[in-house]
Amino acid sequence: MASDMSISVEKSAPEDRHLNGPFDESEVTGIRPYVDLGAIRVEPREGLNLRLEVEEGTQRIVAVNLDQFGSTLQVQPFAATTSSGLWHEIRQQVMDHVTSQGGTAEPVMGPVGVELRCRIPVMTASGQAGMQDARFLGVDGPRWFVRGVITGPAVSEASTGRAMVDLFRSLVIVRGVSPMPPREMLPIKVPEQAGGLSSQGSL
Repeated sequence: MASDMSISVEKSAPEDRHLNGPFDESEVTGIRPYVDLGAIRVEPREGLNLRLEVEEGTQRIVAVNLDQFGSTLQVQPFAATTSSGLWHEIRQQVMDHVTSQGGTAEPVMGPVGVELRCRIPVMTASGQAGMQDARFLGVDGPRWFVRGVITGPAVSEASTGRAMVDLFRSLVIVRGVSPMPPREMLPIKVPEQAGGLSSQGSL
């Protein structure tokens, strides 16, 4: 029982996370041209487009969508504890949810650790039932957890897949000093560079 418990809470992150990301703000030195989204900082890249996902009822920003190479990387940052990780638990919940909806979810070893390769039931633009391929990435950092979901050609194309993972690893997570319970989403804000833009913009 003790060994099972230790597995469920250990942090999941690549060994070189502090060198190659995703980074904690304390690990980034020097002045770099990041776009400040509050809990997330994004390094501008040619052809990269930013969309913020807003919850209708609360108008709270609940995800950052980064579009490049015809694919999308959706990012969500969460609070975590110093000693325990969240990815093991969240990964199992994603698997259970996807399979309960009639999809498939397979854990595989990827460039940032164990990830999920999923086929998710969706409704197409024409109103027909279809399946969407997706890669779920997760990294536990110091006092935070960040989840990334890749959709589009980058799920199966090697070159664009590597580029989207590189984009994920270039992110900087800003945990802040306010006490927050584990799994609570860190606050995302509209970037000042967007000039009042609330939903999307090019980087």
